[in-house]
Amino acid sequence: MPAITPMLWFDGQAEEAARFYVSIFPNSRIARIHRYPDAGREVHGHAAGAVMVVAFELDGQPYTALNGGPQFRFSEAVSFVIDCADQREVDHYWSALSAGGPPDAQQCGWLKDRWGVSWQVVPRRLLELLGDPDPARAARTMLALLPMKKLDIAALERAAG
Repeated sequence: MPAITPMLWFDGQAEEAARFYVSIFPNSRIARIHRYPDAGREVHGHAAGAVMVVAFELDGQPYTALNGGPQFRFSEAVSFVIDCADQREVDHYWSALSAGGPPDAQQCGWLKDRWGVSWQVVPRRLLELLGDPDPARAARTMLALLPMKKLDIAALERAAG
């Protein structure tokens, strides 16, 4: 099967965003940076030498960031889910990724970072509680989840009973 790599479109912040993401996730790195050539400038509109594409990895998963311009913006229609083992991981990723992002774009473990990229910071325990064979327990978990911004595993467990 061919590799599938998410491509993120930025308006001049591709390298800044990639370096930020790499600083947050373990086993991450900038793989390479490609720059716009002078050739084709009348079409691409960028100065020769400006960052065009940044290839990077987050915990081994490849991503590409492109400085494409202002034509497109991120939306919640696409988000990246972070599978967190515990509350410490939830707190770490939530704090780092939400810094500088819009606080009104946070709910049920979802947030937008400072570039508008949507992330879901989800503890594994949430999926266990929502998938509980006791429908009443799963329902209590859902009701506790809905008003939360950053997810609180202890509060979800208390609600589940």
